[in-house]
Amino acid sequence: MNPTTSQQVPHFLSMADLSADDLGVVLERSADPDPPRTLLGGRGAGLIFEKPSARTRNSTEMAVVQLGGHPVTIRPDEIGLGEREAISDVARVLSRYFAVLGARTFAHRTLTELASHSLVPVINLLSDDGHPIQILADLLTLQHEFGDIAPLEIAWVGDANNVARSLARGSALAGYSVRLCGPAGYRFDDAELARLAEAGADVTVVDDPIEAVTGAHAVYTDTWTSMGQEEEAHRRRVAFEGYQVTEELLEAARDDAILLHCLPAHRGEEVTDGALDGPRSRVFDQAENRMHAARGLIWWLVERCDAARAGDAAAEGRRNRG
Repeated sequence: MNPTTSQQVPHFLSMADLSADDLGVVLERSADPDPPRTLLGGRGAGLIFEKPSARTRNSTEMAVVQLGGHPVTIRPDEIGLGEREAISDVARVLSRYFAVLGARTFAHRTLTELASHSLVPVINLLSDDGHPIQILADLLTLQHEFGDIAPLEIAWVGDANNVARSLARGSALAGYSVRLCGPAGYRFDDAELARLAEAGADVTVVDDPIEAVTGAHAVYTDTWTSMGQEEEAHRRRVAFEGYQVTEELLEAARDDAILLHCLPAHRGEEVTDGALDGPRSRVFDQAENRMHAARGLIWWLVERCDAARAGDAAAEGRRNRG
């Protein structure tokens, strides 16, 4: 019933799990208004959430429904990854129930261990390392707005967090450039920047927000204090003073520049109401595109896994006949 080994199964744990061609196919399928509505007929998706979510849970559940499947969301108290039960055992069990697994975790190593033992695709729905499914939605948003993604310049103003890391990694596939701007102490260190450059990412670090957004097609920001950093909130508000995205800052970008934010937003901190609700804002298009991107990704992953399974069955049949 399943592929012979977990090594044959495609996973999406980071942007690096896609080639440039793969990314093109996933985006094309994400934009397709007529997906295969029976792809997951009679099958389900197991969605593990160690962290709460609004957009990730709802968008992924609806993506599964649109492909004809049944989503099952699993709370942390129901599963206890690595505490109540070994992660490897959870992966082995759930991958016998579902056609695809998704996990929103604190530690990225939880995802890698799930994937190493799963017989179905595992999707990173957010970890401390990255948020690649968010970047698929962002690229879908940029593609709709500008067409070709490759020539685009994107300014990231704020914390060098997991979303920023995935955005930077995506530049190695899609060809856009990223200018990262944030206060000292909240930037990627030299080793991280070197790894990004080695992977082919087009990333530069800029000190001044005005310089960062000048000529940018998109200005991207995120909360200064991510989930799990609540005790740092006051210190971060002080450190990030001067890095707020305002209507005035957006005016320094291109005339057709748009504002991106993965949400939830702390209005009045990293972004003003006027910017978030203004004519340049595409944040709610981004939010909708989370559903479309998840649908396109699941379509691509499950189709590949099904093809591997069919190939294994055919090979087994040939061996039996021989």
